Amino acid sequence: MKLFDLTGRKAIVTGATRGLGRGMAEGLMEAGCEVVVVGSSDTALKVAQEFAERGFRCHGIAIDLADRARREEGFAQAVELLGGHLDILVNGAGIQRRHFCEEFPIEDWDDVLEVNLTATFHLCQLAGRQFIRQNSRGKIVNIASMLSFFGGFTVPAYAASKGGVAQLTKALANEWTGKGINVNAIAPGYMATEMNTALINDQGRNTEILARIPAHRWGTPEDMKGLCIFLSSDASDYMAGAVIPCDGGYLAK
Repeated sequence: MKLFDLTGRKAIVTGATRGLGRGMAEGLMEAGCEVVVVGSSDTALKVAQEFAERGFRCHGIAIDLADRARREEGFAQAVELLGGHLDILVNGAGIQRRHFCEEFPIEDWDDVLEVNLTATFHLCQLAGRQFIRQNSRGKIVNIASMLSFFGGFTVPAYAASKGGVAQLTKALANEWTGKGINVNAIAPGYMATEMNTALINDQGRNTEILARIPAHRWGTPEDMKGLCIFLSSDASDYMAGAVIPCDGGYLAK
């Protein structure tokens, strides 16, 4: 079990105030990690306080991931909160916009690509520099999607961004694995989160989705914990550039 022990490790988790990001942040803390919870508003401070009251070592910081200058400044502040050292970055933040392709506003395209792909690359770059500066090993966990493998409907920007995250993960792994930096990604399937409320409430679509999931249920933030801990721990030291589905068997069917 020592392979999965994160005691003393320090992590930044974006999108950690709710949904999958919050579940992964909680999992890391349960494994012994000290975590900076990053959100887009001061809710991050409240969530961090809730975790701290449960006995976890947790800090909160608000960063608008669409703001490039704020991303860099916020990352530096997060590392400072961790005592100037970083071991793990989890890029859990993501946004969604739904329109038919022929009607998709270019402004929504820009917003989705900026947060889901460009911010992911920027934070990976900042974390990579930090690990190299520390002369230490590092773990980066990106969040891809089922739409890294297929296209979906009415979500061209999201599909493009998550396809990009999968390829980015591989590109970073090619350059950084030899430097002791493991970059991998989790590809969640259909998860019961706020982002998927419309699908869950669409009875016909919900029935269609469940019919293809061998686990016969939607995923939850709890289902993300084990993979995130694994990819953040010594147990995954020889894994690099992997995009691992967490989908209840959806892709296999």
